[in-house]
Amino acid sequence: MQAIALGVLAAAGDPTRRPLLTLALLGVGCAALVALVRGAARAAVSPAAILGAAALLRLLLLPLPPALSSDVWRYLWEGRVAAHRGNPYLQAPDDPALTPLRDELWTRVQHRAVPSVYPPLAMSLFVLPSGLPLGAAVIAWKLIVALGDLAGCALLLRLAAARGLPRHRVLWYAAHPLAVLEGAGMGHVEPLGVAAAVLAVLLLVRRRPTGAGAAAAAAGLLKVAPFAALPMWIRQARELARADAAELDENARRAGARGDDTRRAGRNAAWLFAVAAIGLAAIALLPALLAAGGIPAGLVTYTLRWEFGGPLHEPLWRLLAAAHAPEAVKHALDLMKEWTGMHALWNRAYPWAYPQLISRLLLALVAAAVVLRSALSRRGPWRDPVRGTAALFAGLLVCSPTVYPWYLLWVLPWAALAGSATWIAAATTAPLLYLPALLAVPLWPWVFVTTWAPVGLVWVGERWRARRTRQ
Repeated sequence: MQAIALGVLAAAGDPTRRPLLTLALLGVGCAALVALVRGAARAAVSPAAILGAAALLRLLLLPLPPALSSDVWRYLWEGRVAAHRGNPYLQAPDDPALTPLRDELWTRVQHRAVPSVYPPLAMSLFVLPSGLPLGAAVIAWKLIVALGDLAGCALLLRLAAARGLPRHRVLWYAAHPLAVLEGAGMGHVEPLGVAAAVLAVLLLVRRRPTGAGAAAAAAGLLKVAPFAALPMWIRQARELARADAAELDENARRAGARGDDTRRAGRNAAWLFAVAAIGLAAIALLPALLAAGGIPAGLVTYTLRWEFGGPLHEPLWRLLAAAHAPEAVKHALDLMKEWTGMHALWNRAYPWAYPQLISRLLLALVAAAVVLRSALSRRGPWRDPVRGTAALFAGLLVCSPTVYPWYLLWVLPWAALAGSATWIAAATTAPLLYLPALLAVPLWPWVFVTTWAPVGLVWVGERWRARRTRQ
C-alpha cells in the first residue's frame, strides 16, 4: 500500500499542481507505514528486506520534480559557481559578476540576494553534478542523496544491532514517507548529514573514537546542526571507554593482576574523538571562513531573519508582542542610557527591540541550556548515545525559529530507534507545513495548530504512560 501511494505520487508529477492529492497520498503512506512496522515486528523481518523496501520507495520518487522546495536549485547553482572558481560565500546569485553563468537554473533560485549558508563539504558535493545539463544534474544529485540515505538506513540497522534494539524500528525512518519525499523526492542535503551522524554514533558505541570524531566532523560539514552534539558525544566517548576499562580492571583484579587506570582510558577516548572532530572541522572551515571574510553573510541573514513554523517561536513572539515586551526592552534601554550616560551605544540596540528577535534570543538561551545539559548530564536519555542524540536534536528543533518539513529528518532516525511516538507523529504531520506555499493560506494559526497540536497531544500521552510505568 505504501509503495502504491508513493508510486501514484510520482506518477502524478509536479506535487504543487495537486497539493491536496499530494498530502492525501502522504497520509495514506504514513497509515500504511504503521501496518508495515507492525507486520515486520511479528515476522522478524531481515535487514535485507528493510533495505530492499527503502531502496524501492526511494527509486519510486527519484523522477518526482523537486517542486515543493527550491533548495535543489540553490545547491546546483552554488556548485556551478564553485566549479567556475567563484565564491558562493561572498557572491550571492544576483551578483553581477556571475551574469555569464545565468540561465534557466538561475531563474529558479530563490532569495538571490543571499549568499550561501552551506558548509564546505556540502559545497564540495554540490560541485559534482555541476557539469551536467540541468535535467540530468537534478537526477544525478537526487541519486547521490538517495544512495547516501540508503547508506544511512544500513548504518541505522547496524546501530540497532549494536545497541540491542529491535531492527524493525529502523522502518520508522527507512520507509517513512517524509524521509523518502525529502531525500529522493526533493533532493535535500539533510539525509547525507544524517547518515554521517549515524555513522558517528555507531563508531562511538563500537569504541572507535577517532573514526567517530571524523564522522561527526563530516556531519557538521554537511549541515552545521551536528556540531551542537560534539560536547555530548565527547562525554559519552569518555564514559563508554571508562566503563570498558573498569570491566577489564575488575577482571584483572579477579585474576590477581593489576588493572589499568579507567580515568586515563576515558580521557584518551575523549581526546581522540575531540581532536578528530574539531581538528578536521577546523581544517575544512578555515578556508571557507577566510573566503567569506569571517562568518558567511548568508548564515548571519538566516540566523537573524529566517523564520517559519517554529513550534515555540511562532506563538512566543506573538505573546511577547501582546505583552508589549519590545516597549519594556526600550524602557530598559532608556534607563541604561541615563545610568551610564552612553547614549550612542544604547541607541544602537533600539532597532533590534522587536518581538521576533526577542523570541529568538530567549529560545537561543534555551537551546544553549539543552546543549549544556547534554554535555554535562549523565542521567535520563543523556547517558545513551541514541536517546541522547534524539533528545538533543529534538530540543534544538523545538527551539528553532525555522522548521521546514525536511528539518524533521534530523530527529526521525533517532526517534525511530528510541521508539518515540512524539517525533514519529511530528514527521507525519510535518508535510502540512507546505500548505501556506501550496494553497496560499497563512501559516498562523490554523496550519500551525493542525501541524503541532497532534504532536503535543502525543507527547502528553507518552509522558503519562511513562509516569504510569514508573509507578
